Amino acid sequence: MDSELARERALDAAERLFYGRGIQTVGMDDIRGASGVSLKRLYQLFPAKEQLVDAYLERRDVRWRQRLSEHVDRHTDPLERITSVFGWLSEWFREPDFRGCAWINAYGELGATSPRVVARVRAHKQAFRQYLTSLVTDAGLPPPLAGQLFLLAEGAMVTAGTEATTTPGEEAARAAGLLLAAYR
Repeated sequence: MDSELARERALDAAERLFYGRGIQTVGMDDIRGASGVSLKRLYQLFPAKEQLVDAYLERRDVRWRQRLSEHVDRHTDPLERITSVFGWLSEWFREPDFRGCAWINAYGELGATSPRVVARVRAHKQAFRQYLTSLVTDAGLPPPLAGQLFLLAEGAMVTAGTEATTTPGEEAARAAGLLLAAYR
C-alpha cells in the first residue's frame, strides 16, 4: 500500500473513531484495526498520536468549510447568504452521526495539554469568523454583526452537540434574522 493510500485510510479511520468516540478513548491500535494500516506504517506516517489528531482536524476543517461554502453559494442575495449559514448548521445537526463540533470536542479533550491541537482549533474558529465577516461585509452591514453571528452559531453547535437536539439550529436562525433586521 502506498503512503498516500495508507494516510487516507488512517485519516478515514481516525475521523470516524475520534469524532464518534472521542480522541482520548481511541488508541493507535484502534486506528490500525479500523484502517487496515499496520502499526509500523501508522507511526511512519504519524510519529505521534497528536500528529494524527492534527491531520484529522485539518482535513475535517477543509471539508467542513467547503460544505458550508457550497451551501451558501447556492444563494445570491447577500442577506440570504448570511441566513443560509444557519440553515446549513441545522442540516448538519440532523445528520445521523452528528456529535457536536469536532474542534470544540478536541479542545475539551486536549486543550489543556496540546498546544498543537489548540492552534488547529483556533485556526478553524478564526477561519469561520472571517467567513462570516466576509458575508456581513458583502451585505453592506457593520463588521461587529459578524462577531454576534459567530457567537450564535458557536452556541448552537455546542447546544446541539451536548443536548443531542436539532432545535438550536432553528433557534439560532431566528435570532440571526432578528439581528439582521435590527441592523438593516
